Amino acid sequence: MSDFPTRRFFLAGAAMAALAGTIPGAALAEAPARSKRPVARPGSSKPATAESLIEAAGLGGSVGFAVVDVATGGFLEGYNPATGLPPASVAKSVTGLYALRTLGPEYRFETRLVATGPVSEGVIKGDLVLAGGGDPLLDTDALARMASDLKAAGVHRVDGTFRVWGGDLPYVERIDDIQPVHASYNPAVSGLNLNFNRVHFEWKRAGQNYEVSMDARSGSHRPAVRVARMGLVARQSPLYTYRNEGDHDTWTVAQPALGNGGARWLPVRHPARYAGEVFASFARSHGIILEPGGAAEAAPEGRVLVTHQSETLREIVRDMMKYSTNLTAELIGMTATAKRNGLRPESLRGSAAVMTSWAQEVLGLRDARFVDHSGLGDESMIEPGSLARALAAAEDEALIAPLMKPIALYGRDGRVDRNHKVKVFAKTGTLVFVSALAGYATAPNGKRLAFAIFTANEDKRAASDRATQDSPPGAAVWNRKAKKLQQALIERWVGVYAG
Repeated sequence: MSDFPTRRFFLAGAAMAALAGTIPGAALAEAPARSKRPVARPGSSKPATAESLIEAAGLGGSVGFAVVDVATGGFLEGYNPATGLPPASVAKSVTGLYALRTLGPEYRFETRLVATGPVSEGVIKGDLVLAGGGDPLLDTDALARMASDLKAAGVHRVDGTFRVWGGDLPYVERIDDIQPVHASYNPAVSGLNLNFNRVHFEWKRAGQNYEVSMDARSGSHRPAVRVARMGLVARQSPLYTYRNEGDHDTWTVAQPALGNGGARWLPVRHPARYAGEVFASFARSHGIILEPGGAAEAAPEGRVLVTHQSETLREIVRDMMKYSTNLTAELIGMTATAKRNGLRPESLRGSAAVMTSWAQEVLGLRDARFVDHSGLGDESMIEPGSLARALAAAEDEALIAPLMKPIALYGRDGRVDRNHKVKVFAKTGTLVFVSALAGYATAPNGKRLAFAIFTANEDKRAASDRATQDSPPGAAVWNRKAKKLQQALIERWVGVYAG
């Protein structure tokens, strides 16, 4: 799952050989299936074993971890390090490396306004096309600026129609089919996207009734949209229903659940049409009336009148690692695949398969399998030992490590300890009864450890109603226990191996 922002607002031969397992003693296959019991230092108390920490956590299901010395590449400790487990959003660390290495950190996505015919005295003698280039961060404010730039370019009329093009990347109705229908972290994907493909639903009590709105709000604008529509129904459940009407989304919500007012984001299933509707409203405010022409049948050819460029890929990946935006991961992953293969991927799963091969060959992720680029699909699997080794080897590259977010650790009082002696920068991953954490821990003496921790309770996951519930009963408590285990393991490693 993910939290969405509103918009912001390899190596040398020895390391490569270690990844491939060609240095004696470095191969993952030789790593122990269980952690070694360290010898306590003179005058120190015997540290808790990893097994005792796992048993005390009481998670059930499967636990796997590995920790590697970044400086030497040496494998320090593991528990089921060669067991593949769902990485959840930790997969984004692999996607980030995949995109940064393939596209380059300075890569920028472009969204264009293209005139298919000549422009004479401010009149486009043809169609105007809003053409997406896979920008994950395109928002309403950007479309407002593009409309203003179109007017500044002297355009005041379009003789043809207004079309949208999102075909640079394949259209996907939803990233993962086994998610609640209203989950905003599971939107559609295409080459033209807006506001992370979410629409803002707001309701306010007005006497015995409600005023509801659906808009594409951003920092400065709140244009109403018709591509997503909401109806109130007097029922207890389900909370939401959804129907794809071909050219728009129809939602209903259980009115008794609304209270006095509130708001939430809902996923958009017609992203290119959504972006087109919002742009057309801004063009209209500048006196440019656009006649809807639907989706373009092919990539537009003609004169580019306006171009909007995204932030650099480095900044995009940083945001993705911080906010764990699934749409961003899918878009940068598929764009990287298009660059590697020289043509658009046929599907999201097909693109993920290309990344799987790359991760196995380049990063040494043995037996890794990805079904998407975000980790939302629980069929993806990574061995923690392989990932910890890959992160240790990639640290010198300074591509993904500086982009990971700081992870708060807690003191004995259960509160965040801002002065904790251990500093952790990592990627989190959360699904229902799945919790993962992978990244880097720095000890007080400066020693760096790369690690991966995967936990999953398959029985509880199978028994939960993931199609309708964001958080099934017991999931939140289980997740808190998993996070406590993660911190306990990290503190153990620092105490034993970097004290």
